[in-house]
Amino acid sequence: MLGKEKGVSRVSNKLFKVAAVILLVLFSMFSFSPQTEAANSKYVTKGATTSKVIALTFDDGSDGTNINKILQTLSANKVKATFFLTGSGAKNHPQSIKNIAAQGHQLANHSYSHPDFTKLTAAQMKAELDKTESTIKGITGKTTKPLFRAPFGASNAKVLAAVGNAGYTHTIQWNIDTLDWKGVSSASITNKVLGNVVPGTIVLMHTGAGASGTPGALQGMITKLKAKGYTFVTVSQLLKLPTSSPPPASGVKYTVKAGDTLYSIAKKYNTTVAAIAAANKIPSPYIIRVGQVLTIPGKAVPPPAAVIKYTVKSGDTLYGIAKRYNTTVAKIAAANKIPSPYIIRVGQVLTIPR
Repeated sequence: MLGKEKGVSRVSNKLFKVAAVILLVLFSMFSFSPQTEAANSKYVTKGATTSKVIALTFDDGSDGTNINKILQTLSANKVKATFFLTGSGAKNHPQSIKNIAAQGHQLANHSYSHPDFTKLTAAQMKAELDKTESTIKGITGKTTKPLFRAPFGASNAKVLAAVGNAGYTHTIQWNIDTLDWKGVSSASITNKVLGNVVPGTIVLMHTGAGASGTPGALQGMITKLKAKGYTFVTVSQLLKLPTSSPPPASGVKYTVKAGDTLYSIAKKYNTTVAAIAAANKIPSPYIIRVGQVLTIPGKAVPPPAAVIKYTVKSGDTLYGIAKRYNTTVAKIAAANKIPSPYIIRVGQVLTIPR
């Protein structure tokens, strides 16, 4: 009898342990969101496309000497670019940063003091990113998210994890490095780009005094690329990333589902974890429960019209029109029986499906 009792006891202990493990797993799934809020930042060297689109990018450091010359050429040619900004540089020349934003170029994060991120802790990386974001927002009112470019292009798995957790979903490299910071000639910069351009190219250039050949290279580069059939886009446009849109209606209610995290909910409603946490008095962003009803802060968004008519203007592309109306090139082309997305004419009236 004693042997049987011991056997029963051992079975009971095993069943208890199995039950305990199952309860812990269920508790973690339904009561707590994962400790890692965001996925790693995606490492990008060029756009995955066969369309003749190209993104001109400029890294801005401490002096920003050539910013206004660069802006003049971009404006004259109706080209939008992406500027990777350092917080320290923005502090040194805030008016130039305001000019970049005012002309509708994309702003992105290039750290505060330009350190090698592979030599920093996750906390130090976040501090660099947050300080730059705060600085740029203070100057322009605009965010640098979701794009980051690592100083010196130095990145690894640890960097991508930390940057992703800080809210920067894409770490942007390049496939053409003009090496303009070395003081190479305008002709050398132009030839480097024209000789290596492919659909989806991301070009790396700089705004500082060392890149003395860049302002002179831009006009010829743009003219010759247009002659080759290329159109110019920002990095977010190149990667077809969602652009910032008005937040949802104030006081929208959301019921937490299994697998939800505050990060995923914030992303869905184009707000922040901090904003939702504050609106719902959540003491920790890791504690939400299935069935919990959250208030999502924001402003009302009117429903879109079913169909819109748009008259093509000079400089328009189907990609630009699709982005403006939050639709796709394929849908516009199908709705208007356009055989090629590169063939539209000024004055043409397009039906924009929603």
